[in-house]
Amino acid sequence: MKPRAVLSARGATRLGAGHPWIFRSDLRDEPGEHAGLVAVEDERGKPLGTALYSPASEIRLRWLAPDGVAVDAAWWETMVRAAAARRTGIDATAHRVVHAEGDGLPSLIVDRFGDWAVAQFLSAGLEAVRDQVVDAIRAALAPRGLLLRNDAPVRERERLPRAVETAFGEVPETIEVREGAVRYLAAPRSGQKTGAFLDQRENRLLVGRLASGRCLDVFAYHGGFALHLAKGGAAEVVAVESSAEALAHMARAADLNGVTIAGVEANAFDWLRAAADAGDTWDVIVLDPPAFAKDKRSLERALAGYKELNLRAMRMLAPGGYLFTCSCSHHVHRGDFFAMLGAAAQDAGRRIQLVELRGAAADHPELLTVPETGYLKGALLRAL
Repeated sequence: MKPRAVLSARGATRLGAGHPWIFRSDLRDEPGEHAGLVAVEDERGKPLGTALYSPASEIRLRWLAPDGVAVDAAWWETMVRAAAARRTGIDATAHRVVHAEGDGLPSLIVDRFGDWAVAQFLSAGLEAVRDQVVDAIRAALAPRGLLLRNDAPVRERERLPRAVETAFGEVPETIEVREGAVRYLAAPRSGQKTGAFLDQRENRLLVGRLASGRCLDVFAYHGGFALHLAKGGAAEVVAVESSAEALAHMARAADLNGVTIAGVEANAFDWLRAAADAGDTWDVIVLDPPAFAKDKRSLERALAGYKELNLRAMRMLAPGGYLFTCSCSHHVHRGDFFAMLGAAAQDAGRRIQLVELRGAAADHPELLTVPETGYLKGALLRAL
């Protein structure tokens, strides 16, 4: 018999509204000190289902399934298979298979890189059932190897160790994958996230179709956008990145695709300021910065940073030129992001047309009742 967690009226209301997270303050009774699966009830003793329990986390419960559904080895396999089936038709050999809450599997990330898989277990409750989940991934996806990228900082809030370890098989240091016509080198053991920024896949394909003339990729990292711009037929591609190691990785990928990308090791703010002051112009610019707002307290400062970047990029756009810009800070809401872009256009003194609103790739689904799943905001803009 599973341990029991009792929700307050507020917690039950939150769960009933479709959000799977229950916070410490929304519990009337906790199951104890051991993480894992628990039965959830309301104050009247009505069974509500099964959740993952993390005794040290502010997010105490992550709801999994309604009452009457057995959350066992077969359930995990069924859920992973269902998530994988929703990804059919993706024109890439690397994509997300399980997107945590977006696929009904809170705190679980599973990404596919060719014949291999990489997973993240981001809560103590999930870590407690690791063996069942690993077996489900093996059965549903049959990868040659599974790497656990359990080095995410969020694990510290769950009082979990941070480590990178192989669950089974062997996973190489780099894996060549294809995205449309572009090939790139994922780095599952050392790269950002699980080895690549898979959430920008569809945005990279979009930008590649717009490639022409002089193109600029700022915060390029491994050059995902730059590779698509170069492969798309741009006359010149410049990639600005502060990490020499990332630029070396990008250069290897450029050779793999038979294209030329001029890598510039520089601070993006300083480089953009100097280029804008020099009157430089570009036909396509990509701004893909890291998350500036790590918490709500840093929101105002983050928006100021985003505005400075976008203002300078807008000033450098050639007439008819495109700017693809985004924010991956989930504390920056869509309304705040688009208001910032409007203010940047006004201060830049340019008429900037909104061509398309963008988000994460379709294999990173959002739940309407879980705003945290909609972290990536993007916009394709054009200078008139």
